[in-house]
Amino acid sequence: MTIPFAAQIARLPASTPFVGPEELERRRGAPFRLRVGANESAFGQSPTGMAAMQAALAESAWYADPTSHDLRHALAARLGVAADEMVVDAGIDTLLGLTVRLFCDVGTPVVTSLGAYPTFNYHVNGYGAALHTVPYKGFFEDTEALLEKAHEVGARLVYLANPDNPMGTCHDAATVQALIDGLPEDCLLVLDEAYVEFAPPGVAAAIDTSNPRVLRFRTFSKAYGMAGQRVGYCVAHREIINAFEKIRNHFDLNRVAQAGATASVNDDAFLTRVKAEVEAARQSVYALADRLGLYAEPSFTNFVALDVGSTERGQALLERLAEHGVFMRMPGVAPLNRCVRVGLSQPKEMAEVCETIASLVPELP
Repeated sequence: MTIPFAAQIARLPASTPFVGPEELERRRGAPFRLRVGANESAFGQSPTGMAAMQAALAESAWYADPTSHDLRHALAARLGVAADEMVVDAGIDTLLGLTVRLFCDVGTPVVTSLGAYPTFNYHVNGYGAALHTVPYKGFFEDTEALLEKAHEVGARLVYLANPDNPMGTCHDAATVQALIDGLPEDCLLVLDEAYVEFAPPGVAAAIDTSNPRVLRFRTFSKAYGMAGQRVGYCVAHREIINAFEKIRNHFDLNRVAQAGATASVNDDAFLTRVKAEVEAARQSVYALADRLGLYAEPSFTNFVALDVGSTERGQALLERLAEHGVFMRMPGVAPLNRCVRVGLSQPKEMAEVCETIASLVPELP
């Protein structure tokens, strides 16, 4: 028989936003000795969060609270919003898919930057919306071009990551607010703030849940070191949150993840330590760039974009790093793909990464 896929699905190529390091290890027939390519945290988890997760294991026979009540209230108190102005789910990626489903029909125009976080595009294509892109301005998402394109095509959604993935750059709060204020009527900003804990004061625009034109997405995957537990949340106008509740899988977020995230929310001592260690690791990559005569883009995330001069050199460096057991990634679109994305890690591992890069760069074509 011919399998009767929906027409939109039948038109899509087989695709996945990322090939995981585990799959790459299977293909190469050997494990990586250094795993610094997936923007994971190498700086541990909150001790209080770990203890809560271990305790929750004993209750794993029970379903998790489908409302994530304790976590939502802890986050709401920290951010100064109401608990019903927030939804928690299994990572930002899940929430992005739900967002496209909420606001986009087949053919609905959506705007993003060419080379920006690909999972958003994956969901836009999967639901049949029409993806429109604008180029980066240097290594920055171009907020003025995003706004111009949104007006040109009558966009329903505009996506911006701030700080940005894959380049680690960021815009200040005033620039983000100007984008919000300039959006077309009936257009919403999908504001991905996955790395916001690493950014300095003045980067995050003020949270205003009375404005239904902004959806803010944050996560426990990065600074909190809980990527494997998949905990993300969205802060938005309560009518938008109510709409999420109509369509989301209410049992996506497991019991252990809820417990760990709830206990980690207010562990400021842990976050302070992680940010200091990330900054120290950044400095080691900047020093490497100076040593090799390369450019390292100042980063506001847990990785640094290292410009090696060309796409061909970047691809060659990735291949040779993999041969030396180092898992790393690079952006996929010019001019961003002149860079490799160096994940930040503990001092010993960071030194190994830097020395491996330093040994390979002089051999590049």
